[in-house]
Amino acid sequence: MKTYIVTGMSCAACSARVERAVSTLEGVTLCHVNLLTGQMQVEGDASEAQVCAAVVGAGYGIGQKSEMRDPEKRAGGEERALKRRLLLSLCFLAALLSISMAPMLGMPLPSFLASRPVVIGVLQLILSAVIAVINRRFFLSGTRAMLHLAPNMDTLVALGSASAWGYGLVTLISMLGMDRAAGAHALHRLTFESSTMILTLITVGKWLEARAKGKTTSALKGLLSLTPKTAAVRREGEEVILPIEQVRVGDIFLLRPGASVPVDGEVIEGEGAVNEAALSGESIPVDKMAGSGVSAGTVNQSGFLVCRATRVGTDTAIARIIALVEQASGSKAPIAAMADRVSAVFVPVVLVLALITLIAWLIGGQTVGYALNRAISVLVISCPCALGLATPVAIMVGSGRGARAGILFKTAEALECAGRIDTVALDKTGTLTEGKPEVTDLYPAEGEDETSLLTLAYALEQGSEHPLAGAVCRESARRGIMPPALQGFAALAGSGVTGVLDGRRVTGGKETLIAEQAEIPDSLRKKADEAAQAGKTLLYFAAEGRLVGIIAVADTIKPDGAEAVARLREMGLRVVMLTGDDPRTAAAIGKTAGVDEVRAGILPEQKAQAIEELRAGGHRVCMVGDGINDAPALTVADLGIAIGTGTDVAVEAADLVLMRRELSSLPDALYLGRKTLKNVRENLFWAFCYNVVGIPLAAGLMVPILGWELSPMFGAAAMSLSSFCVVSNALRLNLVRLSEGGGEVTLRVRGMMCEHCENRVTQALSALPGVIAVQADHKTGRCTVRHSGADLGDMKRAIRDAGYRV
Repeated sequence: MKTYIVTGMSCAACSARVERAVSTLEGVTLCHVNLLTGQMQVEGDASEAQVCAAVVGAGYGIGQKSEMRDPEKRAGGEERALKRRLLLSLCFLAALLSISMAPMLGMPLPSFLASRPVVIGVLQLILSAVIAVINRRFFLSGTRAMLHLAPNMDTLVALGSASAWGYGLVTLISMLGMDRAAGAHALHRLTFESSTMILTLITVGKWLEARAKGKTTSALKGLLSLTPKTAAVRREGEEVILPIEQVRVGDIFLLRPGASVPVDGEVIEGEGAVNEAALSGESIPVDKMAGSGVSAGTVNQSGFLVCRATRVGTDTAIARIIALVEQASGSKAPIAAMADRVSAVFVPVVLVLALITLIAWLIGGQTVGYALNRAISVLVISCPCALGLATPVAIMVGSGRGARAGILFKTAEALECAGRIDTVALDKTGTLTEGKPEVTDLYPAEGEDETSLLTLAYALEQGSEHPLAGAVCRESARRGIMPPALQGFAALAGSGVTGVLDGRRVTGGKETLIAEQAEIPDSLRKKADEAAQAGKTLLYFAAEGRLVGIIAVADTIKPDGAEAVARLREMGLRVVMLTGDDPRTAAAIGKTAGVDEVRAGILPEQKAQAIEELRAGGHRVCMVGDGINDAPALTVADLGIAIGTGTDVAVEAADLVLMRRELSSLPDALYLGRKTLKNVRENLFWAFCYNVVGIPLAAGLMVPILGWELSPMFGAAAMSLSSFCVVSNALRLNLVRLSEGGGEVTLRVRGMMCEHCENRVTQALSALPGVIAVQADHKTGRCTVRHSGADLGDMKRAIRDAGYRV
C-alpha cells in the first residue's frame, strides 16, 4: 500500500472526489482519503505517475508522504495562516459595520458621509472587496471545483458571499439616480455586510477547527518527539555526538541517566533502569543489564549503559508504532460508508435546493432581496465538513489514546470492530497464564524436608531441558540451594530422569515410573490427587527405592488475569479459553480465571475451527494469543489481538497489538473501542441532524408555520461551528480513563530512611479501600501500589499524613 498527501481539500465532497478519481484507475483495488490528515492510501498496481495525474486532474495537489512526518508543523502553519486572515478580516469588518450599522444604532456619522448615501455605499463596497480579497481562498477553491464539475464547501461559501455582494452592487448602482432621501432608504437594502460577515464567520469556524484538528494529532506528535535528534556514539575509541540519521547497525552508543534511547539496541556493559512507558504504557522502570534489549524513545532513568545498535531508522520499535498509528488514522472505518455516499452528492443537492428556494419565494410574491437571502442561507448553512470529519477525527483521537496506553490498532476497521465484540476467546499459555511453569507445592516424605527434596530434584533436573525441570531449578536457585554433583545422568524417554548422587541411585519423573521403585504413602497420594484436581503437574522423586517427596508444578495465572476476565464479563462479554492442554489442568485454570467456557485439548488448526463455531449466529469474536500456534485463529477471528511480547508471527497476524504483558490492557482496548464507536455515532448523528434541521430552516419552511427566519449571517455562524463541535466532541476521547478496574502505580516517596519508614508508608496505604498490595523501598525511594480502583489523590494524602513527601 502506498501513501500520498493530497492538498487543497476543504470538505468531504473534496475527499470523495479524489477517491472516485483514483479508484477509477486501472489496477487500483483500494483508495482511502482521510480529510483530517490529507493522507491518501492506495492499494494496487497503478503507477505513482498515474495516481498523481488523477489527483491533479480532479483539481487538487499531491505531495510526498514525508510531509506527514511533521504534523505539528503542518497543522501549526495552517492555524497561523487562518489566524492572520481572521484578524485582518475582523479589522476591516469592524470598519464596515461602523459605517453600515451606525444609523440603525443611533451612532453619528461624519457630516460629509451623513449627507452622501452613495459615498457610504461605495465605502462599504471597497471594504467588503478588501475582506473578499483577504479570504480569496474560498473563491479560488470554489471556482476551481466548479470548473472541474465537482463543487465543494468552498463553492457554497463563495456562491453565498458573491450573491450577497452582487445584490449589494446592483442596489448601489440603482442608488446613483436617486435623491438623498431615497438613497438613504436604499442603504438598508445593501448586503455588503452580509457578504463579508459570511466570510469572516466561516473563517472563525475554520480557525477553531484547525486548532481542534491540531489537538487530534497530539498522540502522533508525542511519539515523534520521543526519539532524540542526536546520539552519543563511540567511534574509534572516542565519544562523538552524531545526528540520529548517521547511527548505523553495530554502532556502540552510550546512555547516561536521563538520556533518551536513540535507536533499538542491546546492552553490552553496565546496569540501569529504563522507563518504557512510551512503548508499553507501563510506568514502572525495567531493570537492564548485559544482554537486555533497549528500544528507541524510552528513557534511561538510572545507571550508565553501553549498548550496541541493532535496529535503526524505520526499523525501530517506536518507528513501527508511529507507522501503525498513521496507518490506523489514514484508514477508513466501515461505519463511514454512509457518510461518504452522502458527501459525494451533498453539494450538488444543496445547490439545487438553493435554486429551488430562490424560485419558490419569487413565485410566492416575495422581493428579490428576500428570496436571495433565503437561498444564500441555504448555501452557507449546509456543511459537508461535519459529515466528512465525523469518523476520521474520532478514529485518530481513539487510536492515539490507545497508543499512549500501549494499545495499537492497526486499522480504523480494527478500532470499530473492537467496539462491536461480544465474545472473547483467550489462549491459555502466555496469554491468560505466565507461560512459564513454577513450583507451587512441595510434599516431602516422612524423614525428609523441603530443602532435601529440592536438593535432590535440583541435581536431577539441572541436566534436563524440559520446561518443568526449569521450574524446579528456578525454585531451588531462589532458595539459595547449590546443585550437588550428579554422575551417570540419563533421560528416560517420556517418563523421567535418573542418575547417581552420593553413591545412591536417584530417580525423578511421573508417578508410574516412581511407583515401580518406591511405595507412595496414602497421605502423600491424597495430597497429590488434590493437587492434580487443581490442575497441577506432579513430579515424584525417589532414592534407592524410597520416596523422597513430590513437587507440584503449574503454569500460574497472571496476577491480573482473573481481574481482567472479571472486567470483560462486567462489560457483558462472553469469555472462552482455548488451549491444547490437558482438560483437567485447563478446567482448573479456567475456574481460577473465572471464564465462561473452557475448550481444552485442541490443536492449532482446531482453534481456528473453534473461532468459526463461536462466530455462528452472528457473534463478533476476538481472539487473543501470543504464539505461532495462535496465528490461524487470530486471522479467522473478527478481531485478532496479539500480546506484543509474543512471537512476530502472532503480532503480524493480529489486527490489534497489546504492548504490555498484563492482560488488563485487553478490557481497556475493547472499552476504548466502544467509546470510540459511540463517539463516531454521536458525530454522525449531529452532523446529519444539523443539516436535516438547518437546511429547511434556512430555506424558510418554518416562516409560514412559526414565523422563524434564519439570516445568512446566522447560517454562516452555525456552519462555522458545526465542524468545530464535531472535532471537539472527538477530543473527549482523550479523557477516557483506562484500567478503571484497577492497576499498578509507582510513587516516588521522599523521606524514607529505613525499614521502619517502609512499614509506616505500607501501613498508611494498606488502610485505604481498594489497595491490594504495597511494596515500599527506602533505598530507591519508590513505593509500588497494586490496587483495584483506589484514588491516586487518597494515596498521596495517606503518605503525607504518615510524615513523608510524595
